[in-house]
Amino acid sequence: MHLFNRKSFERADEGRRRVLRMAALATLFAARPGAYADELTRTPEQTEGPFFPDRLPLDTDNDLLRITDAATPADGEVTWFSGAVLDAAGNPLRGALVEIWQCDAHGAYLHSRSGNAEHRDGHFQGYGRFLTGLSGEYGFRTIRPVPYPGRAPHIHVKVSRGDRHLLTSQCYVKGDPGNGRDGIFRSLSPVEAAAVVADFLPIEGSRIGELAARWDIVLGGTPEDG
Repeated sequence: MHLFNRKSFERADEGRRRVLRMAALATLFAARPGAYADELTRTPEQTEGPFFPDRLPLDTDNDLLRITDAATPADGEVTWFSGAVLDAAGNPLRGALVEIWQCDAHGAYLHSRSGNAEHRDGHFQGYGRFLTGLSGEYGFRTIRPVPYPGRAPHIHVKVSRGDRHLLTSQCYVKGDPGNGRDGIFRSLSPVEAAAVVADFLPIEGSRIGELAARWDIVLGGTPEDG
């Protein structure tokens, strides 16, 4: 279990405000109780994989493109990755810790055994976390995931609440040709596969070519269960 450092979230207020701006820019659907008529497809469990950071960075906020106050941003396509943590009825889960990690634009993870480590982007945080509020929303500024040998582009996601682990999964790029060659993705049923992909779409009017991806995380049970 990874300890939640509340001070790091307080320092990330500015990053949170940037993420809130994302919803308006991308005109994303805001989750709310009762918004879904039918039960939602639950997000399937997927492997954590071998590259969860073996040493967390000093900066663990929700902006993976800048480490602390560094002037140089990370390489890659800037992506606003957001969604909500929901139960199967569409009710939001507040107080959930959402962690993400992914390889950098050169295919290297923040891990001592990562491939391509000699080309690791020292400006990419590689890992971030966000604590959901009343609406269950989470948001990160990161890069569009890239492939590396044997794997399609993906973002790892872990959700917990207090000391209770709720889900570990992965989010893939919808329509990416590598999905059909990825053994982990191919192990899913068609319904499960549809629940772990997201569109990574250009944000209209962005002068730097930013993307936005919306991916809701659907858990079993209800918010009152934990």
